[in-house]
Amino acid sequence: MNGTLHGGTIAITWTRKRSKGEYDKIAAKPMRNFLTLLVLLCSALVIPAQSSAGTQLQIYFIDVEGGQSTLFVTPEGKSLLIDTGWAGNNSRDADRIAAAAKAAGIAKIDYVLITHFHDDHVGGVPQLVQRIPVGAFIDHGPNRELTPDVNGNFDAYQKTLASGHYKRIIAKPGETLPISGIHVQVISADGKLIDKPLDGAGQPNEYCKASETRPADQTENARSVGVLMTFGKLRILDLGDLTWDKEMQLMCPDNKLGKVDVLIVSHHGWNQSSSPALVDAIQARIAIMDNGAKKGGSTPVLDTVRKAPGLETLWQLHFSEEGGTEHNTADEYDANFSGGADQGNYLKLTASPDGSFAVFNSRTQQSKSYAAR
Repeated sequence: MNGTLHGGTIAITWTRKRSKGEYDKIAAKPMRNFLTLLVLLCSALVIPAQSSAGTQLQIYFIDVEGGQSTLFVTPEGKSLLIDTGWAGNNSRDADRIAAAAKAAGIAKIDYVLITHFHDDHVGGVPQLVQRIPVGAFIDHGPNRELTPDVNGNFDAYQKTLASGHYKRIIAKPGETLPISGIHVQVISADGKLIDKPLDGAGQPNEYCKASETRPADQTENARSVGVLMTFGKLRILDLGDLTWDKEMQLMCPDNKLGKVDVLIVSHHGWNQSSSPALVDAIQARIAIMDNGAKKGGSTPVLDTVRKAPGLETLWQLHFSEEGGTEHNTADEYDANFSGGADQGNYLKLTASPDGSFAVFNSRTQQSKSYAAR
């Protein structure tokens, strides 16, 4: 008997006459071989399909020149964009967001979270929806800063919503946003905060005594929608432009958040935010600051973040001209180094459910990996 594999089938040729008992014994062996081969072939087909689905979370920190725009894409291809950058500038920010979405392999943004209604966060909405489909918008509700410039931003956003093409969700502290593949819990919205500690948090905060008391902020910044995102064992905190006074309410006398792995530095690294009560208590492994060359990146905040307990790396979207060489992060952790405007380099964080992650700098084309904690 000779056996040959042809296109997934086995052709059997008998070479001499045998008794029925011999035939039965001989036939049983190729049948077992055939079944074994069939299982192996099926496994070969299934395993690549499972691998191609991916298991990692992608986060693009898009350079919108001192505004904010951060794109999260889950392993299942579901997406969340936090803020849309500025209006105008020949649609620069909307184009950069669309490019990041394409690089992430998505053709639609499922949710766009608007932290608050300042131009560097909501301004790009009308241009964004002209470039890529959006499923729903999330915000804190009414505009609370009734000044002409903020009203203009809010009106343009409202006009987009009034088209009837988009669902709108009003965020409330303590709620979980409906984003598949990543747990997104609202920490702050419209000036309100979670009223009890998150699971595992609630310990007395020793860093409150190092934070001065400041008057209540009356702008849209204090109304920011802030979220804590959990992907497997990884915890990521983004509080938008939440101000110092709100941080103190959130973190003192007890730490309601616990520890995080990744801090998206509040308010572009401006000194109106980033109290030691927050930055030191959460003990982030890395911090990512979406500052511009001349916007954000205040020297006191650069120093506070770099010296925070447990911090391994501060990443910046821009070299801060205010901070100078003494206070900025090391060159290799800076996406847009001094000397060139509108370079548009981004940072990309890729995370696994076990809590390990890596950060890629598109300027240097280098990555830094962080083992699971």
